Amino acid sequence: MDKFFQLSQKGSNVRTEIIAGLTTFLTMSYIIFVNPEMLGKTGMDTGAVLVATCIASAIGSLLIGLLANYPFAQAPGMGLNAFFVYTVVMGLGYTWQQGLAIVFLSGLIFILLTITGLRKSIIDAIPANLKFAIAPGIGLFIALIGLKNAGIVNMEGPVLDLGDVNSAPVLLGIIGFVLLTALMVMKVRFAMLWAILGTTLLGIPMGVTQLPDSYSFSEISLSETAFQLDLAGLFTPPEGQSGAGMIFTAILVILSFTLVDLFDTFGTLIGTAAKGDLLDENGNLPRMEKALLADASATLIGSLLGTSTVTTYIESGSGIVAGGRTGLTAVSAAVFFLLAIFLAPVAGIVPAAATSPVLIMVGLLMLESIQKIDLSDLETSVPALLLIIFMPFTYSIANGIAIGMMFYVLVNVFKGNAKSVHPILYILVLLFVLQYVMI
Repeated sequence: MDKFFQLSQKGSNVRTEIIAGLTTFLTMSYIIFVNPEMLGKTGMDTGAVLVATCIASAIGSLLIGLLANYPFAQAPGMGLNAFFVYTVVMGLGYTWQQGLAIVFLSGLIFILLTITGLRKSIIDAIPANLKFAIAPGIGLFIALIGLKNAGIVNMEGPVLDLGDVNSAPVLLGIIGFVLLTALMVMKVRFAMLWAILGTTLLGIPMGVTQLPDSYSFSEISLSETAFQLDLAGLFTPPEGQSGAGMIFTAILVILSFTLVDLFDTFGTLIGTAAKGDLLDENGNLPRMEKALLADASATLIGSLLGTSTVTTYIESGSGIVAGGRTGLTAVSAAVFFLLAIFLAPVAGIVPAAATSPVLIMVGLLMLESIQKIDLSDLETSVPALLLIIFMPFTYSIANGIAIGMMFYVLVNVFKGNAKSVHPILYILVLLFVLQYVMI
């Protein structure tokens, strides 16, 4: 292991790497409970989703550890799972099986972009302010979902309204967020996991947490979600209807998944690598292509198992702070994800009120990059603002990205800077316009 992972060369050892892997796993383990609860809203079996989440996370972490030798762990991404549920299935009316097909195709595109080198061209084509705006926009969207799921905010009327704070689920959600905030302010390690478990226990006497009658390992199964993706149905229009609008909509959603995953992974890799002094003298990450290939491959496999897009987690930074410097950290985290499969029979115990506070807090943490936006440059700051606010207000990540990019192109055309806009942006905007016109 010392030779394969270059432990001595990087100033580490097996014990340190395993502890770092456990630290990373515990820090991001909230996804084991949050992802099934989120995807379960589409009709997917929560137990099967938990198993798929654990296996896909393990595979992604193994790939990035073995191929790229980096201490980064992977799992189904927050924001991307919300996009899957609220935009693709609930918003556009796709079945969850067709949603998995979209994830599969986006992963395939990501692989092609990576091995052909087009990934760099797309990243370079997007202005910095728009890149920095994607995470805050998703953050506000996730926070709104958390508030809605907990019942703290009522979205059933024409305007947002305060929920019934006297009801047990809403009260439990508020208590859970207070608990999570207190734990994080006191810098308690693995605060999100403890908050989920603590809130779930508090929900028992409040009648919100429903305990199962039995626990059986026979419930650990992927049969309800594995290989259920519906590629044919994705591009098959209803009888008597034109398929053009449906095809453009599918293309837009697939591209949106790909773009969000692309920028989310790129930003996470650079941000976490900087914490471990893993960047070169030019601020670049060596073996970046291998890391991105591992990410895309995990997304492809995850869609076959039954979960949304897999991506690199910013929580990997906790393992790096604990001393992780090599792929052995990621491999260790993968082992812990596999062991977590045995939690599948209790997946349904954790109520929405226990996971919603985590969504709200993750939304807050994703606002960090908003401070990088140059507000003095109106040519890009105005499109960035529109990208951010249209995600939560239209309940769609795709709408935010589309409107932000379209407005950026319009501003530059009006100013006479049309030639400064990268051709790739014109292609993307054309697809966005066609999608809105035809549906």
